Amino acid sequence: MTDVVREALRTTADLPHYATPEAVVAELQPEYPVYCVRPHAIHRAARLFLDKFPGDTLYAVKCNPAPHMLRALYHAGIRHFDTASLAEIALVSQLFPDSVCYFMHPVKARSAIAEAHSRYGVRHHVVDHPSELQKLSEVITANRDVVILVRLAVHHTGAVYDLSSKFGTSVEGTLALLAKIESLGFSAGLCFHVGSQCLDPDAYRLAMESVAEVRARSPIALGCIDVGGGFPGRYLNDPVEGVSSYIDAVIAAARGLGELEESRLFCEPGRGLTEGGESLITQVQLRKGSALYLNDGIYGSMNEEQTGLRRPHRMVATRDFSSRRAQFTVYGPTCDSLDILPDAVELPADLREGDWIEFGAMGAYGLACRTAFNGFFPNTFVSVENEFEADASPVG
Repeated sequence: MTDVVREALRTTADLPHYATPEAVVAELQPEYPVYCVRPHAIHRAARLFLDKFPGDTLYAVKCNPAPHMLRALYHAGIRHFDTASLAEIALVSQLFPDSVCYFMHPVKARSAIAEAHSRYGVRHHVVDHPSELQKLSEVITANRDVVILVRLAVHHTGAVYDLSSKFGTSVEGTLALLAKIESLGFSAGLCFHVGSQCLDPDAYRLAMESVAEVRARSPIALGCIDVGGGFPGRYLNDPVEGVSSYIDAVIAAARGLGELEESRLFCEPGRGLTEGGESLITQVQLRKGSALYLNDGIYGSMNEEQTGLRRPHRMVATRDFSSRRAQFTVYGPTCDSLDILPDAVELPADLREGDWIEFGAMGAYGLACRTAFNGFFPNTFVSVENEFEADASPVG
């Protein structure tokens, strides 16, 4: 065990610790799903952003709000948090009183705005519409310590999720909002989001072109420019180079804006920080010919498969498996026929009830989006110190 791994494991000292998923299965023989947390992988991802990004790295809490994930990121050096609700602000503030929360949801309840400001000291808010700005001004007494960021809409086809279909305003709308923010007595900033799981680093350059247009047409000083999230995870059908090239793209795009002394850069990685930090051990509970029934599925940790993401997987080596492969239809545990992985999965042909399959890339939106439908709710966590390495690919 390296010193880095040993130090990272301290952040999950409250979790049972194992060397490998094989060791987990050997001891627990679990008939329930088990999340394998890899704190060293979380630490590695966090340090990449903290060491390379030329500004503040805000972790997007919505991606994975589990205390073990938050503690691992904090231990690695993350002190800034992109929060979308009062509940997230309260969670982060309770765990880390010295942290800084940013209320980055463009639509907020008045009570949430008031409590975030007065109780938790939140001083950054996002708007994309005059009515939301008016709401903020009626709840918070205007002063320059409060920064209101206007969210620019960015439509880019290179992302799996287009987040500007719901939020964001045009350049013209941004200019009007900035002028109003200035007249009210708040400080101003800009933000955008190129879309979750962005597959093209050039999206940041295109978004920054809109920022440049706003800066050229507005005399309002911008206290910060937030490039949002979009930093991708590694999935089988999305062979991205890794987030380092995306940070490089942001740096190059920021340089293209010229002098930015008055503007602090923010980024909001979620998936890019957490995707590789967790995997999930599942068990085959029934085989019907070429159909497998697992103890987790679409209503549990595998919800993103519905949107096209394909997580890597491997057999937990509890026995010798056949070298012959076969395609399987994979069902989750609920009674709903929609609880099925969209594509066939290639696995050893002699797979049987009781075997365990480990799915990687579970750190982002796996546990955050799980439900308790039919009473199935994956909620067991252990820490492991090995690296996840896939041994098969889904076939579709």
